[in-house]
Amino acid sequence: MSSLKFDVAVIGGGPAGLAAALSARTAGAKDVLVIERDRELGGILQQCIHNGFGLHRFHEELTGPTYSGRFIRQVKADAGITVWEDTLVLEVRNDKTIWAINPQQGLIGITAKAVVFAMGCRERTRGAIRIPGLRPAGIFTAGAAQRMVNMEGYITGKKIVVLGSGDIGLIMARRMTLEGAKVQAVVELLPYSNGLTRNVVQCLEDFGIPLHLSHTVSFIHGKDKITGVTVAAVDQDRNIIPGTEFELDCDCLLLSVGLIPENELSRGIVDLDGLTSGPTVNQYRQTSYDGFFAAGNVVHVHDLVDFVSEEGDIAGKFAALYAQGKLPTATNVVAVKAGQGIRTVVPQRISWPDSSGKVRLFMRAQEPAVRVKLKIAAGEDVLVERQLPIARPGEMIVVDVPFDKIPDCTQEISVTLQAVQGGGLRE
Repeated sequence: MSSLKFDVAVIGGGPAGLAAALSARTAGAKDVLVIERDRELGGILQQCIHNGFGLHRFHEELTGPTYSGRFIRQVKADAGITVWEDTLVLEVRNDKTIWAINPQQGLIGITAKAVVFAMGCRERTRGAIRIPGLRPAGIFTAGAAQRMVNMEGYITGKKIVVLGSGDIGLIMARRMTLEGAKVQAVVELLPYSNGLTRNVVQCLEDFGIPLHLSHTVSFIHGKDKITGVTVAAVDQDRNIIPGTEFELDCDCLLLSVGLIPENELSRGIVDLDGLTSGPTVNQYRQTSYDGFFAAGNVVHVHDLVDFVSEEGDIAGKFAALYAQGKLPTATNVVAVKAGQGIRTVVPQRISWPDSSGKVRLFMRAQEPAVRVKLKIAAGEDVLVERQLPIARPGEMIVVDVPFDKIPDCTQEISVTLQAVQGGGLRE
């Protein structure tokens, strides 16, 4: 059994973890460890061969592997960063001891001065949504199908139905079409798509793929292999409307029904947000337990990888400062609350003192809205006010709040979306 010590240990070698490792080194950490359970670094980006990554960070439109490759090369060129691939973390303890295992070293005990959680998220499966029917072959999560097609070289079906219109579902509808499959339809439970507008246009409309909003798959047909699905309309309470059912033939059903931050290792150590399912963090991405930081989709599911990397930068920097004893102890903590029209906001708290000069808030709207006013306030003091022509749950709202605008005596900051004349919280 090996036993090793590091300044900063990063769990997860995806975009958040890679950015955190590089940032930690830049901020002065002498030795950084990246632990990746897959056989290579890069995370989900390695199977995302479509373009659209890096517009914010590199001002270029890159594929997923190209985007991750830029980080991987920097990480592997830095002698102060140790990378363990094909390594599974078994347990993380409060004293920052990490137990991991891999084929080369066997069981490994690691102690770190600071830990960054960057494990990403996982997909919800059929079991989570309980679609009636038997258990035939041919039902995949969209991400699993993406890996099979793009990395393993297998196509999962020739006649496809996609349930869920998040970005992965939309992109896979296009991907399967490009591979020669017939995508019968994308079915969405909500009255709006949860994906980026550009993906609705580029992945469905450009290919003539039908999108059935306010519908769901109510039954899966087939015994040994799926032969079709029943689709039905739902009311505003998401209950099936009798008499609206119709059938679609298919040999494959792809599920894109939500992502869940992967917090099995961090649960029990840090506080989790009931809405994001990720750790609650402050502007440094420090969790509720000293010395533990978190970044990327393990905190909240992002729409753009550029923001994931940005959070990794933040977490890595301040984890390194913590490891060096340079991160000041918080003297006051301000809660950040999601109010009217806002579903989630990250970070959930702001700590004093601040050394960043501004706090960047990442928010998601509760539901589609047009011509609304975003208001960030501390009591009667309006810190930031901005009119938005449109707000969609699938597209993150990002706003910087200058720290010197935050009253030093306030205990809470609220974020709301309010309708202005001619607008409303429904598109």
